[in-house]
Amino acid sequence: MSTSTTTTLNDLLPSIVAEALFVANERSIMRGLVRNYTLAQGQGKTVTVPTYPKLTAAALTEGDALTATAVSTGSAVLTVSEVGLMTSISDMAMIASASNVVSDIGRLFGEAIARKIDQDLAGNFANFSTVVGSNTTAATAAKLFEAIAKLRAQGYDTTGDCAIVLHPEVAYDLKSSITSTFAAPASMVGNSALESGYVGLLGGVPVYETSNITSTTGDSIGGLFHRDALGLALMQDIKIETQRQAALRGWDIVGSAIYGHGELQDLAGVALSFDSSIVS
Repeated sequence: MSTSTTTTLNDLLPSIVAEALFVANERSIMRGLVRNYTLAQGQGKTVTVPTYPKLTAAALTEGDALTATAVSTGSAVLTVSEVGLMTSISDMAMIASASNVVSDIGRLFGEAIARKIDQDLAGNFANFSTVVGSNTTAATAAKLFEAIAKLRAQGYDTTGDCAIVLHPEVAYDLKSSITSTFAAPASMVGNSALESGYVGLLGGVPVYETSNITSTTGDSIGGLFHRDALGLALMQDIKIETQRQAALRGWDIVGSAIYGHGELQDLAGVALSFDSSIVS
């Protein structure tokens, strides 16, 4: 006896398309950790940020006149430029698709630009003249405390407006060093890392992880920095636009942003150069 199956009746079976899946894209963090500046229309393409030096007071002798001290400012210049991406979608593709293609692609474009901003800001870590670690050094709590000490030595209060940002593969070594069963006594930070995977505060400084730091075979440069170390100048925030292309029977989708980034105060940051033990 011949039996009808899904193979023989395949033309009668509808094609079911499940909800679209997106490639993982972590939350952008760098933008909220640095100084942000906004350029309005007609203000040019640069932001000049004046920087004041640290002054030193001296002991005085009664009756003697003070000697004038010249105060000279420095400056950091952030120059904006465009970043973006585009694709075209035919009417046929939009009509035949089970999901809202324009909405899906708009989300992807927004995430891509946000990731680019994070990557650009994190790329400035390598410009800090103060460096802790090397491309053969694994991250440890002791090394991070060393970096904190160097930043405090420059007069920055590391318990406020400071952050540590590491690549996740480097952060593994840090967590491993503070959660070792051989480490005694057990620390509250170590217990938190064991329970939740979140390092939390180390020496009063919050520790963040992001894969938006460039890593080459496990080598990466993170940063310990005060908010004054880096700046983001924004002329146009992330914008997603659509434009009808009637001749092509379709739509263009464009994502763009206009911003600049750079180092404001070199001594307000410490480059953290580490090599991950879990990447060969």
